[in-house]
Amino acid sequence: MSEQVLRLGLPKGSLQESTFQLFKRAGFNISVRSRSYFPSIDDPEIEVILMRAQEIPRYVNEGVLDAGLSGLDWILENEADVVEVADLTYSKQTTNPIRVIIAVAENSNIHSVQDLQGKRIATELVRLTRNYLAKNNVTANVEFSYGATEVKVPHLVDAIVDITETGSSLRANKLKIIDTILVSTTRLHANKQAWENPFIREKLKNLAVLLEGALRADSKVGLKMNLPKGKLEDVLAILPAMKHPTVAQLINSDWLAVEVVLPEKQVRDLIPALRNAGAQDIIEYPLNKVIP
Repeated sequence: MSEQVLRLGLPKGSLQESTFQLFKRAGFNISVRSRSYFPSIDDPEIEVILMRAQEIPRYVNEGVLDAGLSGLDWILENEADVVEVADLTYSKQTTNPIRVIIAVAENSNIHSVQDLQGKRIATELVRLTRNYLAKNNVTANVEFSYGATEVKVPHLVDAIVDITETGSSLRANKLKIIDTILVSTTRLHANKQAWENPFIREKLKNLAVLLEGALRADSKVGLKMNLPKGKLEDVLAILPAMKHPTVAQLINSDWLAVEVVLPEKQVRDLIPALRNAGAQDIIEYPLNKVIP
């Protein structure tokens, strides 16, 4: 067993549960006691440290961590000069990217970034916001927000720059989006010096393959079925597939076995159609990873 260890920072807080679930589907079991920042993982070559996603890129950049998972928004906010290993499109509630947006009150007369000239803006993403304003030749008072940013409009500030996944919190606080600064996804990123270490580079590349495979399997299932040879063309005509279905001859029989991977949302309507086309013994099963 290698004596080297990959020091990996994982996000604590809102992204923690979805990250742990992703690792589980990738084949890694992570367990953590309440209030602990050092979970156990069933891989002796990985040491996991939990911390806020906002801080992970800074510690990766400084070499305290070899690698970490955090959003592109926080990598840019920390101005971290790191190696991007993998783009992992998942977030707290969905498998969609999040957006960094500018929002104002629904009845505000602020309609564009130019209208923010001289205004007060609250955000956790201070550098990102100032850089965005500078690119648009706008000068505004950007202040750091310690939380509950949505409720500060319009009584405390004129606008906010915040992260949204579904937009539900913005709607609940009667806010409207006037611009999107950034579309951000979770990135597996590495310290540049650590990346030159063959052990760490290989470990991260393998980890990326497994995590990407787990994400690729999201919302997909496998279908198996048997059918008479004479029904093959009818079944193939209605059967979608990632590439081509697998077709095998059953031993000592005129029947075939067909297997395919497809989006789960298609299965409800597809199974009755397959049954009507002559397929039998249809089995649907979940997937953990899909590796192309």
